[in-house]
Amino acid sequence: MIQALLVSSKRDSFSNLDSAFAENDVAVTYTESGGKTLSMITDRSFDIIIADESLSDMTGLDLAKKLIAKNPMLNLAVVSALSFQDFHEASEGLGIMMQLSPGPKKFEAERLLTHLKNILALTKKKI
Repeated sequence: MIQALLVSSKRDSFSNLDSAFAENDVAVTYTESGGKTLSMITDRSFDIIIADESLSDMTGLDLAKKLIAKNPMLNLAVVSALSFQDFHEASEGLGIMMQLSPGPKKFEAERLLTHLKNILALTKKKI
């Protein structure tokens, strides 16, 4: 089973992700801040971490920078209203696997899961 950590101070903004994940047998854990996320990854393993654009204590991109510094092998997605080019520039070198739009849609969750399953298959992690 895929383990997902959703990071948002507004849990309802991920309702479409939650729905798509439930349909695809993905276990979801929520947290509302970057600080809690950073402490959680020392005790638990997640296949994907999805950060909202703005958290209570930092931005999603700031969290991605801190997560990658702790573990460069994490699979990350970040919600951002930036254009594709601006997001690419802001996140270059962070290894973020996907930018999601604010209030991500179900099709984005399905596309993210397809990419994640391919990565997990290549790394031979059973899902």
